[in-house]
Amino acid sequence: MRFSVMTLFPEQINAFLSESIIGRAREKGIISVDFYNIRDYSGNEYGKIDDSLYGGGTGMLMECEPVYRCYQDASKESKPYVIYVSPKGNVLDQKKVKELSKKDHVAILCGHYEGIDSRVLDEIVDEEISIGDYVLTGGEIAAVTIIDSVSRMIDGVLPNEDAYTNESHMNGTLEAPQFTKPRVWHDREVPEVLLNGNQAEIDDYNRTMSLIETMEKRPDMFDKLELSEEDWKKVLARKRQN
Repeated sequence: MRFSVMTLFPEQINAFLSESIIGRAREKGIISVDFYNIRDYSGNEYGKIDDSLYGGGTGMLMECEPVYRCYQDASKESKPYVIYVSPKGNVLDQKKVKELSKKDHVAILCGHYEGIDSRVLDEIVDEEISIGDYVLTGGEIAAVTIIDSVSRMIDGVLPNEDAYTNESHMNGTLEAPQFTKPRVWHDREVPEVLLNGNQAEIDDYNRTMSLIETMEKRPDMFDKLELSEEDWKKVLARKRQN
């Protein structure tokens, strides 16, 4: 899968995506990340790509033409699916991550200052995406978040499919609590069911605890679930034990 990032600060994004799992995936050629510095397309010797807003207002706005030229360069080999990271966009979730992972080429446009002239956004952007209901100084952190979350869904990036299919949000629920050695820490013991070697019982326990975690920590997600009568019985019984 190919990512193209149009930004004023490629070094910020490249530094993060060169480490750990994503860095290894890039080295293996499973994913590629190309960077396009919008300032290189300014058309002037100063690299100026912004100007004051029509109608007044504080701050500076990125101009159409440098962004458009940058987009044209990023589109030379193949037409990308263009995402503009913006607080106005739909909030990124796992469903959208899975959808994006099916695309061959995703280009991410990062705004800065007061954003980007709306005319070029209307011309080149396929979708606006937000990573949360707050405002950042630029789109670079959001771009990293999108690339990291989408890349994990690409075959070969993680060791196997189990590495992500049982995680939080994959099935509309949060992941069950997890434990490692020692068996007892600060008088807190690992649940006995996880030690008995009965995989069916372990899977059933994790399923129930996943529902409880979602109920207690993300009631907004829990309200969207369709639980069977048996699920409810197990949840209520487990909560009584806890």
